[in-house]
Amino acid sequence: MFESLMNEIKRCRFCQENFGFEPTPILWGKENSKIVQISQAPSKNVHDTKKPFNDQSGKTLIHKWYQISEEEFYNTDNFYIGALAHCYPGKDKNGGDRKPPKCCYNKWVEKEMQILDNQIYIIIGALSAKIFFPNEKFVDLVLKNNYLHGKLAIVLPHPSPLNRRFLKAHSDFENNRLPEIRAKIKEIINTD
Repeated sequence: MFESLMNEIKRCRFCQENFGFEPTPILWGKENSKIVQISQAPSKNVHDTKKPFNDQSGKTLIHKWYQISEEEFYNTDNFYIGALAHCYPGKDKNGGDRKPPKCCYNKWVEKEMQILDNQIYIIIGALSAKIFFPNEKFVDLVLKNNYLHGKLAIVLPHPSPLNRRFLKAHSDFENNRLPEIRAKIKEIINTD
């Protein structure tokens, strides 16, 4: 069932007319990866290289926030790396990345979550958090443990270099919350 769904997603061209270029669904992980990480959408660099978080945001996430090796991060036993949209959505009129099309996460994300057999979730970015926790404040979600489908769900701000304002305004995230998150990730990836 997992392989069948992954193949369906890889063949998806549902919103191709919105892009102006050939969409490339990016999928990484397996059915029983320990951690399911869901962000907003792949970047242009990820689109070009076909490797999730292969950009500046990924460097911050992997090396600074998680403090794990790339081998640990890209090990499919450890991480299933998904997004609200599996394809890079292109640039908006202001030069930033467009928001992921709702049709993508409406069509795929819940199906993925029903099949995956993970231990915890990591939800990255305010838009992703709003989809899963629509009635809660983003800052509150970031600073506490949350639960999704009965499992721990850690919410992170986006690790983009453009997100400095949030990090500066909420220093307790880097000073207090990140060490807890880091310890949890290391505990999970180091268990059999």
